Amino acid sequence: MDDVQRLIKRHQSIGKISTAFIYGILVSVAMNFFWTPGHIYSSGITGLAQLVTTLTERHLAFTISTALGLFLLNVPLFILAWRKISHQFAVYTMITVFMASLMIKMLHPVHLTTDPIVCAIFGGAVNGFGTGLALRNGISTGGLDILGIVIRRKTGRSIGTINMMFNALIIIAAGFMYGWPYAFYSAIGLVVNARVMDMTYTRQQLMQVMIITDRPKTVIDSIQNHIRRGITIVHDAEGAYHHDNKTILFTVISQYEMNDLEEAMDEADNHAFVSISELYKVLGHFYEPKL
Repeated sequence: MDDVQRLIKRHQSIGKISTAFIYGILVSVAMNFFWTPGHIYSSGITGLAQLVTTLTERHLAFTISTALGLFLLNVPLFILAWRKISHQFAVYTMITVFMASLMIKMLHPVHLTTDPIVCAIFGGAVNGFGTGLALRNGISTGGLDILGIVIRRKTGRSIGTINMMFNALIIIAAGFMYGWPYAFYSAIGLVVNARVMDMTYTRQQLMQVMIITDRPKTVIDSIQNHIRRGITIVHDAEGAYHHDNKTILFTVISQYEMNDLEEAMDEADNHAFVSISELYKVLGHFYEPKL
């Protein structure tokens, strides 16, 4: 049993490191093929690293590259993650950011186009896919992700407001550095980045599930074997057509768990009526896997 667990952990580690490498390639493509040629700023710490590069190029005798700046700016956040989240999370985050910095440095810019709208859209899409892929595989890309997790654990609140304020400063900086049209282009890139990331990373997209079945125990056992979720049971429901007894089950899952739910229902009761709808917000405890 211990050998099996070690094998699983090793497989998971290889998967996460491989994902970190893929993320590094994708963010370097976004940076060197689109953002840099188009004078577009990214969001979060990556955008701040770009800003540091621009400022040092223009006002200092030396230049701090975006690759180096990205890693150095994340160092305090690595320490925060090590102390407040978990050692494993901090290590994988460090590997991911190092891969991104290395790939940005190694992959030389290719000027496919300098059209700022094209660069904003495609750069945002490529980076959003890379970030979503990393999050989906249980690794963080550093930056404000770490701060968001710490704040959420301490206060129960998201980092949304801080994130928006930080990115607003990046957009304003783009306006001062390259002209106000470029602030608008950078804002377009941020929106595209967020949308593609949401499409790729579905773990935080919550769904309410209502199941009407005449085999409640079998369904509950099957779901809880596939997914770690609580289920609320409503007994003595009645079908209007045949007037037979039914049980209604309610649960909340993430969209990431949708395939597991479908497998559980196929195994337990493929004749059950299942209704699934998107949720705007959940109050109270909702289990999230540890990072």
